[in-house]
Amino acid sequence: MTALTLSTAAAPGLRADAIVIGVAKGPASGSANLVVAPGAEAVDKAYDGRLAAVLETLGATGAEGEVTKLPAPAGFKAPLVLAVGLGGEPEKDAAYDAEALRRAAGVAARTLTGSKKAAFALPVTDAADLGAVAEGVGLGAYSFDTYKQSAKDPKAKNGKAPLAEAVLLGGKPRDAAHKAALARATAVTEELNRARDLINMPPNDLNPEAFAAVAQSAAKENGVKVQVLDEKALVKGGYGGILGVGSGSASAPRLVKLSYTSSKAKKHLAFVGKGITYDSGGISLKPAGHNETMKCDMSGAAAVFAAVVAVARLGLEVNVTAWLALAENMPSGSATRPGDVLRMFSGKTVEVLNTDAEGRLVLADALWAASQEKPDAIVDVATLTGAMMLALGNRTFGIMANDDAFRSAVFEAAEEVGEPAWPMPLPEHLRKGMDSATADIANMGERMGGGLVAGLFLREFVGEGITWAHLDIAGPAFNEGGPFGYTPKGGTGTAVRTLVRLAELTAAGDLG
Repeated sequence: MTALTLSTAAAPGLRADAIVIGVAKGPASGSANLVVAPGAEAVDKAYDGRLAAVLETLGATGAEGEVTKLPAPAGFKAPLVLAVGLGGEPEKDAAYDAEALRRAAGVAARTLTGSKKAAFALPVTDAADLGAVAEGVGLGAYSFDTYKQSAKDPKAKNGKAPLAEAVLLGGKPRDAAHKAALARATAVTEELNRARDLINMPPNDLNPEAFAAVAQSAAKENGVKVQVLDEKALVKGGYGGILGVGSGSASAPRLVKLSYTSSKAKKHLAFVGKGITYDSGGISLKPAGHNETMKCDMSGAAAVFAAVVAVARLGLEVNVTAWLALAENMPSGSATRPGDVLRMFSGKTVEVLNTDAEGRLVLADALWAASQEKPDAIVDVATLTGAMMLALGNRTFGIMANDDAFRSAVFEAAEEVGEPAWPMPLPEHLRKGMDSATADIANMGERMGGGLVAGLFLREFVGEGITWAHLDIAGPAFNEGGPFGYTPKGGTGTAVRTLVRLAELTAAGDLG
């Protein structure tokens, strides 16, 4: 992780590899095409107030994500100025949007890969802005190099380490609010990046047992209680959904329970994550071209795992339990077949019409297990359906719930932390499509609206009277394109920040 520090030092005298400043598009009503953002006054002064003009000459427009490099002016101890676009200039007397700051800081951190130290002179008006910049740096500097020779041999081709240190100018080291913002950003980004590591890990090294071991180790380090149900315990407990999905694999399934408790808590949240460490589709085998990224099908479990550890590190006054439903979905002579009927942990029976609709089966058992503790709310997170990607694209996750107010609260929390999401309905007429002549319910329904059908299936396994939301993160969980903002190629850690924010709101009494 990039080391983050606060400093009130002036940019010219700071020893660093680069000074990062922000620029924006000028207001539509103004004459300036480019505006230098607050925080860069000392840099602008060294250019005799002509920094915007110099940057425009170099082609800078202030567009979001744009990077322009120029030599630092005489007298600066840093050799480089890196100007990063913030997008549009905010309204008069308004601060820059927190997400714009996160993205700008993330772009800068990625651009400065291989550097030892950079000073960030982005516009910071309060502790919230400072936290946004810190998050952007911590997330943007992420790289997954565990399996690359270059990570072990600095002389190897393209062997560049992430930015080692970021000094956040405008941050006051002795200010309690600033220190708290930095501590929060550090905890959240470190745990989110741990989730990214898990998502990016190849499935031959991350099976259910290995995932459970990682969870046990992190729990021990952070004062979180952990319970792991192995195959024997799952059989004894009657977890037919998890066992059915994992029956075709040589790697046995697991159900991991992580519990963080606070002596001052008045509310209890449960997070449930889909943890399919590899999804071949089972007997309903996926076609060629659809398997290569299926190591990411445990992104939901990675998110809830990271969230509960982050909550523990922050010491929030709320009880949070995370349930990781871990299995590998493989075809073999012992695999569940289309037409088989599974008896779930709840006692309901499910006719399996498609073994590639497996995530809802493991989640069903975990949702019912979570319900037995009667939490105030349950949120499940899953890379559940391709239908949600068709509906919302690759960067937005869908939110379904059995309570409209809670669905709105989850959506608002996601918006606040900068995770694109959209509220989705649970149309009752789609439930009939899952009627089965053989069992209580089938795991498939109508093809159209498949993401909503999956949500309706999960609702069947939420305890009566318990508020519940379902986050289908199939689109944004794994970025197959190029990096953008603070989002890397590969595992993204989507939903971690939304879950942490929900826990914070609950602890503060602002969520129900």
